[in-house]
Amino acid sequence: MLALFYIFIAVAIGVSFWQITRILNFRTVIATDKDNDTQGKLFLWFLAFLYAMMIYCLIAMNVIMLPESASFEGEHDDNLFNITFILIGIVQFVMQFLLFYFSFKYRGKKGNKALFYADSHKLEAIWTITPAVVLVVLIGYGLWQWNNIMDLSDAEDPLIIEVYSKQFQWEARYAGADNTLGRGNVNFIKGANTMGVDMSDVNSKDDKKVSSIDPVMYLPKGRKVIFKFRSQDVLHSAYMPHFRAQMNCVPGMVTEFGFTPKFTTEEMRQQSEVVEKTAGINKIRAAKGEEPYEFDYVLLCNKICGASHYGMQMKIVVVEQAEFDKWYGEQPTLGEQLAVK
Repeated sequence: MLALFYIFIAVAIGVSFWQITRILNFRTVIATDKDNDTQGKLFLWFLAFLYAMMIYCLIAMNVIMLPESASFEGEHDDNLFNITFILIGIVQFVMQFLLFYFSFKYRGKKGNKALFYADSHKLEAIWTITPAVVLVVLIGYGLWQWNNIMDLSDAEDPLIIEVYSKQFQWEARYAGADNTLGRGNVNFIKGANTMGVDMSDVNSKDDKKVSSIDPVMYLPKGRKVIFKFRSQDVLHSAYMPHFRAQMNCVPGMVTEFGFTPKFTTEEMRQQSEVVEKTAGINKIRAAKGEEPYEFDYVLLCNKICGASHYGMQMKIVVVEQAEFDKWYGEQPTLGEQLAVK
């Protein structure tokens, strides 16, 4: 492998010298008016092609975009994305036109001379102040949204869940009746205690752990959920794309964020945008002879954490509060699971 790397470097250096030699050979070539005219027209054709590709991507590639945010807090993420996307789109559209049109209009012609234009303080102020103001507004909105997700001090009766990451699996533990999670540390991992929960902590015994056999995390609609993240081994990243939430899971420390689910899983499946996207996905899967796909919320790892990183995910089901209470009441406590007295 090392020898192959050296060969690649040698080839790259050789190609670089060859390209430099070609460029030096062009120093004596003088473009004619016909060459400049051809290049100018090609610029216009390329501009038309670029606009066509932009429109195609906006329309045809929309199927790969995420549907509406499934959390109330995520609405601001979508707003920030849309505002930024529209601003960038307008600037992109206008600037590309100016660049390619001027390249055509001021293409080289015999006898033409460049016009010297002295600096304009007014223009410089406009193109300096305008982007600065826009960036301040966007960054300010982003910081406000970050605090909205991270500041959990005013949450009323939140559901507290610990999400535990390890190569290549997620586990979840719900706070018990006291709504307080017991302490956790990798030193306590033993047998069925795969999350390293300190069972000597009185707050641990009534906690409830999601089954490792069928790992599904249930969330109640309309109730604030506070997630606390730990990692057993390497850096992972808990990513819940439909809720617009992501947080690194760092070995040796606890990180957190919170959001409030807005739609149940069934409600999300019935949204027209999700129905359309699901139909598009199933059309592709059917052509490959694969089983049909049904929409589900998922927890993914968004850090390349090893060979099986791609399969590190957990299904999330959002239900009404009454259905969640029924499911939660059926789950055994850690004290019962580990037979702790």
